[in-house]
Amino acid sequence: MTALTAEVAEPAPPPPPDARAPKRRGVELTLLAGAVLISVLGHLYVGLATTGHIPRPAAHYAGGLAAAALLAHVAVRLRAPYADPLVLPIAVLLNGLGLVLIQRLDATTPAHLTADDQLLWSALGMGLFVLVVAALRDHRTLQRYAYLSVTAALGLMLVPVFFPAVNGAHIWIRFAGLSFQPGEFAKILLAVFFASYLAANRTALALTGRRLFWKLRLLPGRVLGPILTIWLLSVGVLVLERDLGTSLLFFGLFVIMLFTATGRIGWIAIGLLLAALGAYAVGTFEPHVNSRVDDWLNPFASIERGEGPGQLAQSLFAFAAGGLLGAGLGHGQSFLIGFAAKSDFILATAGEELGLVGLAAILLLYGLLVARGFRAGLALRDPFGRLLATGLASIVALQVFVIAGGVTGLIPLTGMAMPFLAQGGSSVVTNWIIVALLVRLSDSARRPRPAQRAAGPDSARPEAAA
Repeated sequence: MTALTAEVAEPAPPPPPDARAPKRRGVELTLLAGAVLISVLGHLYVGLATTGHIPRPAAHYAGGLAAAALLAHVAVRLRAPYADPLVLPIAVLLNGLGLVLIQRLDATTPAHLTADDQLLWSALGMGLFVLVVAALRDHRTLQRYAYLSVTAALGLMLVPVFFPAVNGAHIWIRFAGLSFQPGEFAKILLAVFFASYLAANRTALALTGRRLFWKLRLLPGRVLGPILTIWLLSVGVLVLERDLGTSLLFFGLFVIMLFTATGRIGWIAIGLLLAALGAYAVGTFEPHVNSRVDDWLNPFASIERGEGPGQLAQSLFAFAAGGLLGAGLGHGQSFLIGFAAKSDFILATAGEELGLVGLAAILLLYGLLVARGFRAGLALRDPFGRLLATGLASIVALQVFVIAGGVTGLIPLTGMAMPFLAQGGSSVVTNWIIVALLVRLSDSARRPRPAQRAAGPDSARPEAAA
């Protein structure tokens, strides 16, 4: 009898029990230390440049910023260990640079000191960051509150209409010496609603309806209704509150998320057309917005009339005086812009005293923050999370574009605040909540799947799959 033998392939050895995907929390801690160090050095430099000696509260400033950053890092390490290691350090650095610029402007406006208030708002924002990261364990929980979110957002946007205008715009609520800008929080709530609605109706948006031309379709009323409502709402906000920036932000946010959900570039064209029509109509017939447009078209008109330079002209002069490397912190004249130097025109101070190099570095930080948000959206598998990450990153991108474009003369001026840099408690707190949500979303995106955890970190490589 002949014995038949067969070779049996030996099974691959099981992965070691300690094989884990990299979390990069050490990288985040190192970057946080660098962000705090840059902010503290800027604080010391401004004090030496403006007063000739080190500021007295320097130790308290350094210790408070370091403690807040460390607390935020601990919250991420414990509750979102796989989160993107760049998001939190970028936010801390931008917030620290904003505190430095506001402190520098306080030195030339001793009657209106705002650096201490901004520091308190920043601490509150970082506290809410910790709370959101610790309490929100799954971003998909927010999808249950879509209609509650849009109801609250509409209420927050309409409340300022019943309060007196501030600098020509109805976007503030002032009560008992405190000021509050509800529209800052409404943009997060609207992003949650848009993400939930589009995730539930993305198939109808992409495939249903009668074809018109090219790849455009006439959608059914039940699908098209919310789109027209959002457009009318954005124009209504512009008319009632006289706020061009908020209207552009809300409508631009929806168009970007609509394009993300359907993948049809025709929605971008329709959105731009509707936004242009609304902006032209209101810019022509609304006096406050019309004056902003006139200043944009001819920023030096007041100089020609012998009335001196206006805010936009002063901003352009500040950018020109900064040159490539800037005049140095504390050595510029951007405070001549007036009451909006610490809010709408904070970039003019950065451009004059840090130069083109410093300004480009700040814009690159914003670009990197937005890119990490988009990257988290691409990696997420659920449609709601993908759209929410895209929407939150788009909020930051739209704000930076609208504000930077306004102070450089690219588009008409708006009353929005530069994220983290500009003075404004509502803006700082809101942006820290956005960062917390991006951290949570990036943790879900980078967290290894059960099969990947069982196979080890090398299972995602092509050779391992083969």
